[in-house]
Amino acid sequence: MWNFVRAVMLALLVPLAAAAIAQDAPEPRLGAVTNLPLPRFVTLKTSEGNARRGPGLTHRIDWVFTRDGMPLLITAEYGHWRRVEDAEGVGGWMHYALLSGSRSALITADMADLHDSPSEDSTVVLRAQKDVVATLLQCTANWCRLRLAGERGWVLKSQIWGVGKDEILE
Repeated sequence: MWNFVRAVMLALLVPLAAAAIAQDAPEPRLGAVTNLPLPRFVTLKTSEGNARRGPGLTHRIDWVFTRDGMPLLITAEYGHWRRVEDAEGVGGWMHYALLSGSRSALITADMADLHDSPSEDSTVVLRAQKDVVATLLQCTANWCRLRLAGERGWVLKSQIWGVGKDEILE
């Protein structure tokens, strides 16, 4: 009898436990306007872009980004406006026309070595100082390939900002 009761309880509890686990798994967050993943990286496509306190021209300008090609992180969407942050977490709401889906990376290491292949044993083809912006071409689990000053090279992902920790780009 007890075996029967245990079997019935187990049969009832397993689906409930599976449903509870499924509810705890985070849903991928998508932008309400674009249906693209949030957060996601983009690039400033102008030499100047105002970051406002809220999504609209009537809101006060809190910050002005002045680096064409600078990577930014979109964290929210509202109509034609995107909430963005830079590598330091500074940002605000910007009109989508100021942003590009092309990708760039900001060097965060004091000095980053760009290699000819994704290996620390490979030849260094270029060295980049902190805060240099480069075009992001490709990323593996630990390395990203950049284009900078007409050269291409691989840098450790931990030395740049503008790509997700687990993001792979082909």
